[in-house]
Amino acid sequence: MKIIKNKTDAIQELERISTRTNLENNNKINLVVEEILQKVKHFGDSAVKEYTKKFDGFNPEPMHVCEEHIKDAWNEIDSNLKRSLEVAHKRIKKFHEKEIPSSFTIKGEHGDTVTRKWRPVKNAGIYIPGGRAAYPSTVLMNAIPAKVAGVEQIMMVSPGNKEGKINKTVLAAAYLSGINKVFRIGGAQAIGALAFGTNQINKVDVITGPGNIYVTTAKKLIYGSTGIDSLAGPSEILIIADETAQSTHIASDLLAQAEHDPLASSILLTTSKIQAEEVLEEIYKKIDDHPRKEICMQSIKNWGLIVICENYESCIELSNNFAPEHLEIIALNSKKILEGIENAGAIFLGKWTPEAVGDYLAGPNHTLPTSGNSRFSGSLGVETFMKNTSIIEFNEESLKVNSLDIINLAKSEGLHSHANSVQIRFED
Repeated sequence: MKIIKNKTDAIQELERISTRTNLENNNKINLVVEEILQKVKHFGDSAVKEYTKKFDGFNPEPMHVCEEHIKDAWNEIDSNLKRSLEVAHKRIKKFHEKEIPSSFTIKGEHGDTVTRKWRPVKNAGIYIPGGRAAYPSTVLMNAIPAKVAGVEQIMMVSPGNKEGKINKTVLAAAYLSGINKVFRIGGAQAIGALAFGTNQINKVDVITGPGNIYVTTAKKLIYGSTGIDSLAGPSEILIIADETAQSTHIASDLLAQAEHDPLASSILLTTSKIQAEEVLEEIYKKIDDHPRKEICMQSIKNWGLIVICENYESCIELSNNFAPEHLEIIALNSKKILEGIENAGAIFLGKWTPEAVGDYLAGPNHTLPTSGNSRFSGSLGVETFMKNTSIIEFNEESLKVNSLDIINLAKSEGLHSHANSVQIRFED
C-alpha cells in the first residue's frame, strides 16, 4: 500500500485504480461472453446446464429451487440471524417506499392535458453472487425495491456450490423478500437465460445485481433487449480523515472493503502524516491473522492507497475526481467537507457511521455506481424497476392555438408531413 504526498502523483494513481477493470479493453472476455450468450439464446436450458457443469462443477437439474426448500431455509436459520434480517428488511423497505415516483397531469388553459404515468415493469431478474462469499444483504437490496415498485414476478438466479446448493441464508432472505422463483445458476449463462428466456426461465424486463467481470460483461452485451441497473465494477471505499479520527477505525474500515475481492480498492485521504503512517501500520497488524488474509493482501497491495493532503480542499478535489462508490468522512468538520462533495455513491458521516451500516440495514440501497460512475448516476432504487409513459390529449381549440408554432418548428426541420399533419385538420 503506497503513501503519496504529491498531488500530481495522487491523481495519476487514482486514475489507475478507477480504470482497473475497463470493460472496453477486454476483447478476450467479450468474445467468451458473446459465445455463451449466443448459445443460451439458441439452445436455452441445455446451454445453461452445459455451462453450469463446466464452470460451477454440478448439474443444475432441476434448475428451479422448490418453494418448500426456500421456506425451510427461513425456518432453519438461527433466530438471531432471522431477527437481523427482519430489522434490515423493515428499514430498507421503509426507505424505498419514499422513492416511489408520482404520476402527474398538467392542464393547459385551452383544455389540453399532458400526463406522466409511472408503472412497474412486469418481470424482473436479480443476480446474487455466490463465489467468495454469500450475500443475503444483496437479496434484500435488490428484491425490496422491486416489490415496492409493484413488480409482479421477481426471479432470482444465484450459482450453487459444488454440490449445487445455494447458501441457506441467501434462500432465507429470498423467502423474506417474497421472491417468486429461485434458480441455482450463475455466470454469463444466467444473465443470458434472464435476458432471452428459456423453457424454464421467463424473459425479464430488467436485470439487477452485481457479479464478476463475466456477469458484468454479459449485462453490458444484453442491454437493449433487456434493461439493467448498472455495470458495477469491484467495490471501493475512499475515506477523508483528519488527525481527530482514530487510526484503528480507519484501518478497519479500509479492510472491510479489501476483504470483498482482490480487485477491491481502499483509499485514505488524510491531512495528517502521523495518521497516514499509523493507519498503514494498523492495516498490516490486522491483516496478519485475518481469515481472508490472501484476498486482503492482494487488494491492499495492488489497489490500496494513502494520500497525505495539504488541506481539506485538496481532499475534496481528489475525492470528487475519483467519484467513489463509498465515501466516509471522519473529521472534526465533517459537515463542512460534505458541502464540497459532488460525486459519491453513498456518503457516511462521522466515526459512528462505518460503511458496513449502509451495506446491511441503514435503508438506502447498497447497489452503487463504481469506477467513477457516481459522476452521472446513483444507487439502485424503486425507479430501476419502473417506467414512465407520457399521455398527451389536445382538443380542437388547443391544437388550433398551438398549430402555427408546431408548423413553424416542423418546417424548420424540413419535415413537410409533420407540418401537414397539423395543417390538414383545419382545411376542411
